[in-house]
Amino acid sequence: MLIALAAVVWLPRVLYPPLTSRELGHVAGKAKGVELQQAQARVQNDFRSQLLQAMGGLVVVAGAAVGWQQLRLAREGQIAERFTRAIDHLGSETLDVRLGGIYALERVAKNSPDDRPTVTDILCAFVREHSRWPVGAPDGPEHPTPTVDRDVPWLTIRCPDVQTALYVLGRRPGHPQEHPLYLSRADLRRAQLGGAQLEGTNLRHSNLARAYMPNSNLGNGQLVNVDLRHAHLRGARLPGADLRNAHLEHADLRQASLHGADLRGADLSDALLDGADLTDVRTDDTTTLPGTRHRT
Repeated sequence: MLIALAAVVWLPRVLYPPLTSRELGHVAGKAKGVELQQAQARVQNDFRSQLLQAMGGLVVVAGAAVGWQQLRLAREGQIAERFTRAIDHLGSETLDVRLGGIYALERVAKNSPDDRPTVTDILCAFVREHSRWPVGAPDGPEHPTPTVDRDVPWLTIRCPDVQTALYVLGRRPGHPQEHPLYLSRADLRRAQLGGAQLEGTNLRHSNLARAYMPNSNLGNGQLVNVDLRHAHLRGARLPGADLRNAHLEHADLRQASLHGADLRGADLSDALLDGADLTDVRTDDTTTLPGTRHRT
C-alpha cells in the first residue's frame, strides 16, 4: 500500500518534472512562466489520475481473481461433500437410499468431469457386488445354466438398484481417461439396456440371458463365454466384439452389426440373423450357426 502511494506521489514528478529556474528564464514574461508551471502541474495530475485508475482496475481484477478462487474452492468442497455422502448412501440397507446415492453420483459426474472415471468405476463395482455371478468359484453357478429360466423377473424387479446403476452407466457422458466398463461375472439376466453405450465393456462370463438390449453399443466388447441366450439384440452394434464361446442360442440379432466380431466357439443355434452384418467375422469348426447341428 505504501509503495503504491509513493508511486502516485513520486512517479508523475519523475516523468513530468517541474520546470527549472533556468528553463523559466528563457520564457518571455512572468505570466507566461506561471502558465507553463500550471500546465506542467496539470500534466502531472492527469497522469496521477490515470495511475490511480489503473491501480483501481488492478485492485478490482485482483479481487475478482480472489473471489473466483474462493468460489472454485467452495464448489470443489461441495462436490467432495456430495461425493462422500453418495458413497455412504450406496452402502445403506435401504433401497431408496441406495437409489438416491446412485443418482447423486450421476450428478457429481455431470458437474465434475474429473470425477467421471472414478464414478464409473464405483458404479461398476456396485453392480458386480450386488449382482454376482461367480463362475468358476467352488460354490459358483453352472454356466451356462441347463435351461433359460422363463420365470426370472426383470432386473428392475429383482435388483432395481443394480438396474438403475446400469441405466446411469449406459448413458454416462464418458471421459478420455475412463477405463472400459468392468462388469465381468455379473448376474444381469433380463436387464434392460436398450440403446446403452457400452463400447469396450468387459462382460466375460456374465449372464445376460433374456436381456433387453436393442440398439445397444457393445462394439469391441469383451464378451467371452457370456450368456446371451434369448437376448433381444436387434439393431445392436457389436463390431470387433470378442464373442468366443459365447452362448447366443435363440438370440434376436436381426439388423445387428457383427462386423469383424470373433465368433470362434460361439453357439448361435436358432439365433435370428436376418439383416445382420456378418462381414469379416471369425469362425472355426466349433462355431455353431443357425441351421447347423447343435454342438455337443
